[in-house]
Amino acid sequence: MIKLGVNVDHVATLRQARGERYPDPVAWALEAERAGADSITVHLREDRRHIQEHDVIALLERTQTRVNLEMAATPTMVAFALAHLPSDCCLVPEKREELTTEGGLDVTHLQDRLRDIIQALTQGGIRVSLFIDPWAPQVEAAKNCGARVVELHTGRYAQTRGEERRHQELTALIEAAHLAHNLGLQVHAGHGLTHHNVVPVAAIDPMGELNIGHAIVARAVFTGVSEAVASMKRLMHSARRHANQ
Repeated sequence: MIKLGVNVDHVATLRQARGERYPDPVAWALEAERAGADSITVHLREDRRHIQEHDVIALLERTQTRVNLEMAATPTMVAFALAHLPSDCCLVPEKREELTTEGGLDVTHLQDRLRDIIQALTQGGIRVSLFIDPWAPQVEAAKNCGARVVELHTGRYAQTRGEERRHQELTALIEAAHLAHNLGLQVHAGHGLTHHNVVPVAAIDPMGELNIGHAIVARAVFTGVSEAVASMKRLMHSARRHANQ
């Protein structure tokens, strides 16, 4: 079945807002695992606005599933990843002034640089994914760089208003997912997905994993961690079962 990666960045955002030691994103992640999360995702940003180095290290020591480290493609972050060896690294674009990641990596123009980074991380035993927009040239460039996984950026699908435009964005995701699958890449997706819009994306046949954070953390404010994670996973699994009937 399709897997759910739970991003715990915004638990750390709440902690950092007051400079306290709580809420602890590691404890929250462990509760998410007990509720069915298949992996835990964290983005260690350059400005350390939420997740800190000690959070990543503690997650690697204490989680029972996989840790997916989102990171910029920089020498400092590559060195950190190779020193601590998460199971997965997802290379993402990063700008200090953005509220959240605004789009995918431009792999078509960064192939040589990314190829060297992917090779170094892969040799360290880390599975590498590239966070890209659902566009055929980006998918093909990701394959040429040696990545094993692409994570399709679902932000435009999630934010688009109007049935026709939403359908166009969903079609782009479907076509990119099938192209990636046909090229031998594993297909993940994420960004802006919620309990209200996840079903059509989860129903895409090659989709192996969705990484969702903000919506689950926000829902957990009302329902608690367990129900927020479990309800998302139920929606995803139901979508896949119906798509395969």
